[in-house]
Amino acid sequence: MAQQEALRLASSEGEETTGARALPSNVEAEAAFLGAVLIDNRVIEELPTQLSPQHFFEPVHARIYERIVTLLDRKAVVTPVTLRPYFEADEQLKALGGVSYLARLTADGQGLLAPRELAAQIYDLALLRELISVGRGLVEGAMDTSESVEPQEQIEQAEAALYKVAEGAASANEAKSFAQATHTAIFNIEKAFNSGGNISGKTTGLDSVNSKIGGLHDSDLIILAGRPGMGKTSLVTNIAFNTSQRYVDDMALGIEHRKSVGAPTAFFSLEMSADQLATRILAEQSGISSEALRMGKISRDDFQQLSFASQRLAELPLFIDDTPGLSIAALRTRARRLKRRHNIGLIIIDYLQLLSGSGRANDNRVNEISEISRGLKTLAKELEVPVIALSQLSRAVESREDKKPMLSDLRESGSIEQDADMVWFVFREDYYVNATEPKFPAEGDPPDVVDKWEAWRQRMEQVTGLAELIVAKQRHGSTGRVRLKFEARITKFSDLDADDPRGGFVSD
Repeated sequence: MAQQEALRLASSEGEETTGARALPSNVEAEAAFLGAVLIDNRVIEELPTQLSPQHFFEPVHARIYERIVTLLDRKAVVTPVTLRPYFEADEQLKALGGVSYLARLTADGQGLLAPRELAAQIYDLALLRELISVGRGLVEGAMDTSESVEPQEQIEQAEAALYKVAEGAASANEAKSFAQATHTAIFNIEKAFNSGGNISGKTTGLDSVNSKIGGLHDSDLIILAGRPGMGKTSLVTNIAFNTSQRYVDDMALGIEHRKSVGAPTAFFSLEMSADQLATRILAEQSGISSEALRMGKISRDDFQQLSFASQRLAELPLFIDDTPGLSIAALRTRARRLKRRHNIGLIIIDYLQLLSGSGRANDNRVNEISEISRGLKTLAKELEVPVIALSQLSRAVESREDKKPMLSDLRESGSIEQDADMVWFVFREDYYVNATEPKFPAEGDPPDVVDKWEAWRQRMEQVTGLAELIVAKQRHGSTGRVRLKFEARITKFSDLDADDPRGGFVSD
């Protein structure tokens, strides 16, 4: 029997053990499953659990399964005959009688009786082996009592390792083949093509921004910076709503989760409370000003409109964590938990400077900010989601005649720019023009007073409601400025009307 020979192969090379017990495995089940696949290639398409070669305990079986998957991706029919050329020189397979072992895998066809159950068992045993590996590492780390060891850091690493096991990512840290990387790239390109050529990542809900950056890409760290009053929080609140609402719409249309350009969103608000953020979104969706909502200055009709808006928002997959004083380690732990429970696809942090580091920076704030920015980039890659982090700008902006921010204005650390895949600045000229209002002309004032105020009024009219999103750094494309409409009354960013001459993208 092929399964018996597989067992002999495992024992002849010496089973890996932990203590006096062998690692969890079922080589016979692996052989039976491979036989089922070789008899009927459609077995793989019907699996509830996605198997990878790393889930197989026996290395020969892992190589056979990897070749099967590769051939199926090429639309080839896979049988012992088509596999034969790839294994004629396999030394380990020769111990089982050479390539004839491939044919013997299909001899009795027992695997066809329950291929799903066999696949599930192979997968579960792989997770148990990975859990044992993680546990062994935890014990070894905990036994190290040297002064350089940080228990809190070990807890963070343990939580990250357990998260990967929970996600079934037993091979997450292994190198990917170029074929795997290419497959992912082609999928993203196909998604961008199907969306009309604008979005390969998650949507921002702003067509002009999507056209420039192609959406929010998985594993990217995006820094959004600006001076107070520019509307940073308003912009990311709008994006959070747009992204999560698009996910709801796509699911209602029956679009597959991974093909949706929307996503459940996690919003970590270290500055504002959850109810304050909810008020902003309610103001945007109901069209009632935030100030009127906070002060209760609304009519009965406004209240009914507000009720309708709240009902629409009730099922929104937007999760707000307003815990103050989070450390970067605690934030990563909470983000992993949200990823596991709700499959979030976008993380927003408001704002970076309110996070704390590990405490090892020796009161050096620049080093602490560097640790935080690296931690956010690591989080984006680990969870494979875009992370948007708000950041403050230095006051040097206010002392310049040209108030538009630059990369050198990022506060406290150059590592923020280094770690970020994109750096955005939000800039509203009307904020500064409004602050320069001259004396309002009164009867008897000289003509120059009237002229100054009229010039100011005309300039104010040109820039009121106009905002710029400055893309100062982008790994994936060019930089430049996107002009947007900003409605201060309801703190909403949107695309400018097609006939607005101020609209469009300006390349730097």
